[in-house]
Amino acid sequence: MTEREKMLAGEVYDACDPELLEDLNRVKVLCQQYNNLLPTDFAARNKMIREILGQADEDTFINQPFYCDYGKHIRVGKRFFANFGFTVLDEAYVTIGDDCFLGPGVHIYCACHSTDPRERKTRQEWAKPVTIGNDVWIGGNVTILPGVTIGDNCTIGAGSVVTHDIPDDVVVAGNPAKIIKKIE
Repeated sequence: MTEREKMLAGEVYDACDPELLEDLNRVKVLCQQYNNLLPTDFAARNKMIREILGQADEDTFINQPFYCDYGKHIRVGKRFFANFGFTVLDEAYVTIGDDCFLGPGVHIYCACHSTDPRERKTRQEWAKPVTIGNDVWIGGNVTILPGVTIGDNCTIGAGSVVTHDIPDDVVVAGNPAKIIKKIE
């Protein structure tokens, strides 16, 4: 398997693989170009974000600045909105449903690193996908950790750290995020 194939399969891979580094650098340039577009040039912004992401539509709206690692592993549904400072480490697939809204400073992480400092020095890592259902509101400065699935119709309170799966129809908040209310 290539290092990319290992990465997307959730296996340990070499994060310094030349092919992966080339893709990372290509997308950094695209994100910089996107972030430098005029905020009022909606057509150019939408065209470029659709070039960066793996799936987006004509109603996708991401406020600048936006940062990601690979871009093409991010798939967003219809009418997606993300506010300023949306950051995605998409070493695995990030799938976000329809009608999802993200507050400022939301971060989604797929990359995983060893807690052993000797292992970290090898630059070996692995990744776990993140999935977010339909009709989800994620408040400002929320962090979503690798491997998390968030169900449909959820609200994630501002400042939360989502460390585990969240079922449908709930409001969660805190660090770590816990259910505080069921939506009837």
